[in-house]
Amino acid sequence: MAFCNTGNLGPNLDGIWIDNKPTAASDGGVLAVLNPLDDSLYRNVAESTVDDVNRAVESAHKAFQTYKHTTTKEREKMLCKAADLMEQYIDELKDILIDEGGSAYRKASFEAEKAVSFVRASAGMVRQMTGKTLPSDYPDKISMTIRAPRGVVAVITPFNVPLIKAARLCANALATGSTVVLLPSEHTPIVSLRFAEILAEAGFPSGTVNVVPGNGYKIGDALTTHKLIKTVTFTGSTVVGKHIQKLCAEQNKHVTLELGGKNPLVIMADANMKDAVQGALRGIFMHQGQACIGSSRIYVEKTIYPKFVEMYVGIASKIGMGDLRDPETIIGPIISDRQRDRIKQHIEDAVSKGAELATGGVWTGNRCAPTVLLNVTKEMDVCQQETFGPVVSIYPVDSFDEALSCANDTEYGLSAAIYTANLNNAMAFAKGIESGMVHINSPSISDEAHVPFGGIGDSGFGREGTEADLETFTDLKWVTIQS
Repeated sequence: MAFCNTGNLGPNLDGIWIDNKPTAASDGGVLAVLNPLDDSLYRNVAESTVDDVNRAVESAHKAFQTYKHTTTKEREKMLCKAADLMEQYIDELKDILIDEGGSAYRKASFEAEKAVSFVRASAGMVRQMTGKTLPSDYPDKISMTIRAPRGVVAVITPFNVPLIKAARLCANALATGSTVVLLPSEHTPIVSLRFAEILAEAGFPSGTVNVVPGNGYKIGDALTTHKLIKTVTFTGSTVVGKHIQKLCAEQNKHVTLELGGKNPLVIMADANMKDAVQGALRGIFMHQGQACIGSSRIYVEKTIYPKFVEMYVGIASKIGMGDLRDPETIIGPIISDRQRDRIKQHIEDAVSKGAELATGGVWTGNRCAPTVLLNVTKEMDVCQQETFGPVVSIYPVDSFDEALSCANDTEYGLSAAIYTANLNNAMAFAKGIESGMVHINSPSISDEAHVPFGGIGDSGFGREGTEADLETFTDLKWVTIQS
């Protein structure tokens, strides 16, 4: 089935998704969604207003009154069917990810397949909505806990992995009996609308998932502060995340935040050099560096530093920048002018202050060539700030202790990685690194459906995943029965 979220709006306009059907914006507003490859028009979509957000939340709240009573086998069946349908339409989903989000084919394939696995894993959550019996101080009293879905969940997703985030967070919420209002990035709303359409085809009732495309700075506060929203889960910048956290705190509202990262990769002299180089390349250049878990800081033990730089730069300078549907292409376009300007500023600032440009720094249209910086110092913006592009800094270190100290010299704490053959150093790194996730002899870019995904410090608050989201989307109740 081809994408058909047009209803009576006309063939060139996709609607807001409320009550399992597309609808125009209350004020008739339209948002242009551009193909980042050349900034040409990809599709037009109705641009949600505050009134539309209110309508979507009220619809989800109404649906919750009945959906929360659905049985485990009913939710299980719908989630399994949704995963099957996603597999059926997977080529279409890949095409949207390529044309709307600028994904290269391999990244689009990875994301679409990962999203299917997340939805399928969510079906297993349904039977994990469990409590336990408890001992009691009082005779003949039964004491136990039960879990109950909390209510309407606001899901706010980013442009870089829009399908992965929508699939994980919407499906996990639905698994618990909660309902959802999804606010996708203004750059990538179409794939979220297609996902919502698939959920409707899978049998999810009207109102259980509503999608409000639009600009977060216009409608985000109205969504997160709506009195019927019980949980907010946000993926995006640290600045916006802290703003949302403050709004939720004022209402004593549950919130999870998955924010930015300036992730370190440490390579020790005893590492497998080939594996380390490949891991370092994947760790930053996948999706042209637009990944919160990308390793943009590489610390290499001095004895192997020259050899590593030579091998790394040699491969990075030849990474494919061809047709996005060519499996050999790795680097696609940067999503927007604002992000392109940020990347250019970081590179120009570093070079002007003495950094060596080992390769890259040049642009072909909206694509930035893989860029490797050496001799980076703390006064350079790229040293501490998240670039969110195909830009990496490589630093020599004398020892493991120095590497760990440098790796921890950041306000962020999302993901980290180390390549080493020394088990003691590997475990010391795992214990000593200040991050929510750490990977040994594999890249910092990694995720699975059931793991506790998230960071600390400026990288986030709380965790995502099938187990973590049982806590996020439900309330634990204590129940007693006096016999």
